[in-house]
Amino acid sequence: MSDQQLRVVIADDQALVRTGFRMILAADGIEVVAEAADGEQAVEAVRRHQPDLVLMDIRMPGLDGLEATRRILTGAPGEPRVVILTTFDLDRYVYAALAAGASGFLLKDVTPEYLVAAIRLVRAGDALLAPAITRRLVERFAVRDGGTAPLHRDLAALTPRELGVLQLLARGLSNAELAAEFRLSEATVKTHVARILAKLRLRDRAQVVVVAYETGLVTPGSGRPTPSRPAPDPT
Repeated sequence: MSDQQLRVVIADDQALVRTGFRMILAADGIEVVAEAADGEQAVEAVRRHQPDLVLMDIRMPGLDGLEATRRILTGAPGEPRVVILTTFDLDRYVYAALAAGASGFLLKDVTPEYLVAAIRLVRAGDALLAPAITRRLVERFAVRDGGTAPLHRDLAALTPRELGVLQLLARGLSNAELAAEFRLSEATVKTHVARILAKLRLRDRAQVVVVAYETGLVTPGSGRPTPSRPAPDPT
């Protein structure tokens, strides 16, 4: 897929922010199919234009960006990825947005180069937050907001190996670190991560971390888990 095929909706109550982001994306060949000044307009724009990605301001009049994100990410086929825009770094709204299904967040003073790179990253299927940063968010807010997140999942579908991978992934380990921990190839680790995402109906690693805490598999403030591991794979 080329950048010309990437379609974006920008939702922000400040016209100047929308205009600036539109100009940045257009200069890089990314199409902005619609703008929205509040959450209701954002939901309608997504339904009408079916974009690949939404840049969503968290604080807007009327329907805010958090509730708009929840309504957009309903689990329907073809739903877009959502990246939250905020002026606040690592606040409770960001955690709530991740729990609602957002793929990460950007501060509004982001540089043009980073904005474009971030959109490409999310488009490729990655989260816009490192698992370690997501973990700190969840540890800070999971107890306070426990039970309210819509990401609660039944982990029974996971194999013992996948549960072990999920535990350490929730602690922020990279693919290389997971490979060393389980004595696997990085390709095999990627396969395990992909299966975890598919079985739990998650979009990216940021959501994996949220699920690990919301289900109690990992608890805030606990030490690094030592999963029960099967014998090493031959790969």
